[in-house]
Amino acid sequence: MRKGMIGLKKVSVEKAVGLELCHDITAMKDGFKGAAFRRGHIITEEDIPKLLDLGKRTVFVWEAQAGEIHEEDCARRLAAMAPVEGAGYTEPAEGKVLLMAQQRGMFRVDRELLHQLNSIGDITIATLPDHYPVEEGARLASMRIVPLVTKEAQIIEAETLCVGRKLLDLLPYRQKKVGVVITGSEVYTGRIQDKFEPVLREKLKAYPSQIVGVTICDDDLDMIVAAAREHLAKGADFLIFTGGMSVDPDDLTPTAIGKLGAEIVTYGVPAQPGNMTLVAYLGETPILGVPGAAISLPTTVFDVLLPQVFAGEKLTREDLIRLEEGGLCQMCRSCHWPNCTFGRY
Repeated sequence: MRKGMIGLKKVSVEKAVGLELCHDITAMKDGFKGAAFRRGHIITEEDIPKLLDLGKRTVFVWEAQAGEIHEEDCARRLAAMAPVEGAGYTEPAEGKVLLMAQQRGMFRVDRELLHQLNSIGDITIATLPDHYPVEEGARLASMRIVPLVTKEAQIIEAETLCVGRKLLDLLPYRQKKVGVVITGSEVYTGRIQDKFEPVLREKLKAYPSQIVGVTICDDDLDMIVAAAREHLAKGADFLIFTGGMSVDPDDLTPTAIGKLGAEIVTYGVPAQPGNMTLVAYLGETPILGVPGAAISLPTTVFDVLLPQVFAGEKLTREDLIRLEEGGLCQMCRSCHWPNCTFGRY
């Protein structure tokens, strides 16, 4: 019989002696759950009472049937059509393969393609959400078919859809040199102690970053612009501005970022906390304007955008508008971001 091109037949256990079992048979007893008989087992006379004790009066065995393939062969082919650098698939178990992260990074999903694949008959592919920050060892996706066998034509259709397209991706975090500009006359004059720098340093520890400088500026447009240019001269390829990110007419940070020559993608996002976040680019250098909520709250829009910046993704206005659904933090008593609804799009 040619593996991968088979079918299955239902027979009584008494008539199954000498035939090859085409599925696992599970036993549950005294808290144990596991396979009593494995796929591929050749049924013997001694197996009959054991199968009957498990409530199995009939079993499924292989028979030649061109055009149909087994669930494990399907799972292997589904995995092969969606390779992911930095992640690997497990061997089939219980008819499915799992995609496991082998590095930290930003998980990406072609949502349109995923929907097309799951619309093909027996195929089921479940993944983490698009734009999801993951750690090494995380489960990223599961692939299987629903029945024990399916028509090979369905797998061929899925493989054809994936030609030239990337269903799944795992973008590793890149090294960034960070320049920080903190604005506010009350901090510059020493009337109050700055609270942004320790928060930023702690958050940046989670990523491959080097802080090339932190500058505290007065509410002076030229001073703010000069501080940013100094960090760029030191090699900064990521700028973070804090302070002066409210609606007050004398808040200069957005104006300074514009004067720096950066293109402002958006000032304000449909997400809270962090509604007044600013996103801009000076060439390929990302710039974030971080509002004051980042000081007092464990998770804000700043946390949502950091992994995307370090993954090398260039944010668009459309990306940021999509934060709207899932953009309202639930303010849980104990924050467990990113394993929550906040920042999913």
